[in-house]
Amino acid sequence: MTGPRTVLVLGGTTEGRAAAAELSARAGVRVISSLAGAVRSPRLPEGEVRLGGFGGAEGLARYLRAERVSAVLDATHPFAAVMTANAAAACARTGVPLVVVRRPGWTPAPGDRWHRVGSVAGAAAVLPRLLPAADGRVLLTIGRGGLGAFAGIDATCWIRAVDPPDPPLPRCHTLLLDRGPFTLDAERELLDRVRPHVLVTKDSGGDATAAKLVAARERGIAVVVVDRPAVPAGVRVAGTVREGLDLLL
Repeated sequence: MTGPRTVLVLGGTTEGRAAAAELSARAGVRVISSLAGAVRSPRLPEGEVRLGGFGGAEGLARYLRAERVSAVLDATHPFAAVMTANAAAACARTGVPLVVVRRPGWTPAPGDRWHRVGSVAGAAAVLPRLLPAADGRVLLTIGRGGLGAFAGIDATCWIRAVDPPDPPLPRCHTLLLDRGPFTLDAERELLDRVRPHVLVTKDSGGDATAAKLVAARERGIAVVVVDRPAVPAGVRVAGTVREGLDLLL
């Protein structure tokens, strides 16, 4: 008699928790959610949970074999490019089916003052021409990673993140430790308090952190949007958890 079918969910996102909940409710399915451990107190999904990395693509391939994983759903953050690349390589080596769930990205609306860039470093490079000559103010909402790119910025920076980031950091900065989702009223209050000339964000997509874009549009604030990295070639991509599970199982 065969055992349950094991599905590995690479999570840490709203989509990852939703996938784990749906899979846990299915008969004959064992779900394991893997969280990177980047957040100190993550919201845990249903089912089995493991924390930490695998040791690259080869380590993940060993794990897939050891746990007899029959399918992988990559529901990581759209900017978790290394994990997605490792998942693609590991699944190719082991023959385990893989689907990547990617929520649709954000698109500008009339009145937006967006400046799209290809990287966090590109965001830092474009800031000087968007800031006034003196007393510039920047609100950074890119998470804990990549903040070193802004270490040399001659501006006052507010950094919003779930956990305190590691240095290097902008010389003049204030930490705003908070976790989404964020309401429109809360984002309006934040922008009115900080009064940034520029908001910097990653194109995470989804609704949990989109309200800041509306609040910035209402106030005529420039927004630097870091484009998300591409999914590895040949990997199947779904826009929703349901679509991803339908493709995978």
